[in-house]
Amino acid sequence: MSEAPKSLNFIEHIIEEDLANGFPKDLLRFRFPPEPNGYLHIGHASSICLNFGLGLRYASPVNLRFDDTNPVKEEQEFVDAIKHDVKWLGFEWDTERYASDYFQQLYDWAVLLIKNGKAYVDSQSSEEMATQKGTPTEPGTNGPFRNRTIQENLELFEGMKHGDFEEGSHVLRAKIDMASSNMLMRDPIMYRILHKAHHRTNTDWCIYPMYDWTHGESDYIEQVSHSLCTLEFLPHRELYDWFLDQVYDKNKVRPKQREFARRNLSHTVVSKRKLLKLVEEGTVKGWDDPRMPTISGLRRRGYTPESIRNFADTIGIAKRENLIDVSLIEFHVREHLNKIAPRVMGVLDPVKVVITNYPEGKEEWLEAENNPEDPSGGSRQVPFSREIYIERDDFKEEANRKFFRLKLGGEVRLKNAYILKATSCTKDTDGTITEIQCTYDPQSKSGSGTEESLRKVKGTLHWVSIKHALEAEIRIYDRLFLDESPDTHKDKDFMEFVNPDSLNVIKGYLEPSLKNAKIQDRVQFQRLGYFCVDQDSTPENLVFNKTVGLRDTWAKIQQNN
Repeated sequence: MSEAPKSLNFIEHIIEEDLANGFPKDLLRFRFPPEPNGYLHIGHASSICLNFGLGLRYASPVNLRFDDTNPVKEEQEFVDAIKHDVKWLGFEWDTERYASDYFQQLYDWAVLLIKNGKAYVDSQSSEEMATQKGTPTEPGTNGPFRNRTIQENLELFEGMKHGDFEEGSHVLRAKIDMASSNMLMRDPIMYRILHKAHHRTNTDWCIYPMYDWTHGESDYIEQVSHSLCTLEFLPHRELYDWFLDQVYDKNKVRPKQREFARRNLSHTVVSKRKLLKLVEEGTVKGWDDPRMPTISGLRRRGYTPESIRNFADTIGIAKRENLIDVSLIEFHVREHLNKIAPRVMGVLDPVKVVITNYPEGKEEWLEAENNPEDPSGGSRQVPFSREIYIERDDFKEEANRKFFRLKLGGEVRLKNAYILKATSCTKDTDGTITEIQCTYDPQSKSGSGTEESLRKVKGTLHWVSIKHALEAEIRIYDRLFLDESPDTHKDKDFMEFVNPDSLNVIKGYLEPSLKNAKIQDRVQFQRLGYFCVDQDSTPENLVFNKTVGLRDTWAKIQQNN
């Protein structure tokens, strides 16, 4: 039975309607327009998947265009990181563009607006302009410089361009309607003076265009057919169209701006300003800290491109904002890693086990399946010896019938190895168990086919041979914030909700097959979770980040809804 066709989202409905009304399919073009003033986060990932996904669906080009109009905050580092993230997610752009590519054209069009009486140089202070602009319920008033002559405006604007004036002394404003109900239409600023070097144009320009002026005109220059923005830009659409009206040639494609809602992720923040604060105040160790919702942070933690794309596809796009539980993205990474991650054994809270009837000095290598979900995954050899580590909470001296792990007088199977029976244990003066004494059944080796090996034992434990174990630094991550929506409290700063226990660094003991593990290798520590080799790892000091646990908390959330 074939799968039912996937329903279209509202953006796709808009495009299909345009095509049905005669818009040529070969003129469809999309773009992803990041500002290079920080690292991309999970919200950007959804936008990337939307725009590039449309490109794939309609076999249409997608531009990667950097909105680099603010040299104060933008750096080449961010440009490089953004390009890396988009490629890592599995997408290829058609052309790499920059708003700075269009500085001359934007300037020429601004001059045209001045000549047509549609723009003027304003010399008020920012405070005076704010007062003169009115309020949402009161119209603005015309400023004292609104009726400057065209010639005076042209001369002042050229002087601004040449660096003749100090920052803040003049701005160029569009002349629209100071009484408009949309405050964005009340003579918005088009250019401001900034004596700052730009990461691409250096000091060629002393004036820089504002986003609203740059946005639509850049779309028009690139002949983008559908310009997709987040919902916060809905009030800007009227201005987007007004600016296009001033330069539009009916023989060319006129871009159409449409808006979709942000998808906010619980227990985190995605504001670049707030993410920057976390970095600058040392709450995290950088933009790529595995606790950060940045794409680089998720990658370092062990998330896969497939899991992020699947997450974006699941949440889709909508017209209203909502809060997505972080458990959903964890579900998707768990689901994908279950298919691809090799199984290995590691013990993170060890207690020593001595198998008293196993010969001293003896060791053997046992066969272990790499991934039961992958028939082509093969197997590996793991060493077994008289002394092993198991997890401390896998043993109790006394336990009820529902405890299926190791207890005195009880039996468990060691994964890929033998059946073990606890006979006694040793404690220190504080009562902490320091050693467990056990016996093993030599005939019960897993996979040997003997009657003893087929005996049913309810509990199966992971373990590592102490003699062969690799020491490793294990970084256990938890939610970065204790509150599910930390930046929505009007009376509290989001930093008050930072989880002080979001990172716990411990020592673990791993099977020796991980000796040559490479950075970004992902594995499942059996019974514990999925882990990824961190970039800090070296052959002498292995470092693993916990990506996600094995338990599917998202399924439980769904059941309760």
